[in-house]
Amino acid sequence: MEASYVRDETWFATLFDAHATALYRYFVRRLPASGGGRAADAEDLAADVLATAWRRREDVPEGAELPWLYKTAGFVLANHRRKLRALPVAAVPEEPDDVDPETLALADDGVRRVLARLTPRDRRILLLVAWDGLSGDELAQVLGVSRGGADAALSRARARLRDLWAEDAAASAG
Repeated sequence: MEASYVRDETWFATLFDAHATALYRYFVRRLPASGGGRAADAEDLAADVLATAWRRREDVPEGAELPWLYKTAGFVLANHRRKLRALPVAAVPEEPDDVDPETLALADDGVRRVLARLTPRDRRILLLVAWDGLSGDELAQVLGVSRGGADAALSRARARLRDLWAEDAAASAG
């Protein structure tokens, strides 16, 4: 390790400031909307990832912190899903929002239906790029492949998504 890259409290504070929000959003997008505890769960899971980063700070690659955090987040989320049990129905909010629920439900249903038909790997690749904003180099690090391999995997995933979206649209129209 270079002397200029000390992994102390200042390093961790910088890591936290730079990536805590991205980790929180990663989990919010992947946790079920029902149950009412999505935000709290996302905060807890993001904190777990950051705690792991602190414990394993010597393993966090310099310049590739976010991909390492996302890879760790994938493991944390998988563990969380294994622990999930049936949750009570959340209380209905007293104030309605302005969004037409029918429109949202139809759009969400279509997106979920098509995403569900993808392989888990394709779905993960697309969500890491579209939702989490990973670059090609960062995606390669998360997947543990070369940049060319990541680009090819993303291209194939996009093509399969496009094909499934067209099939879904044709089935809905027919």
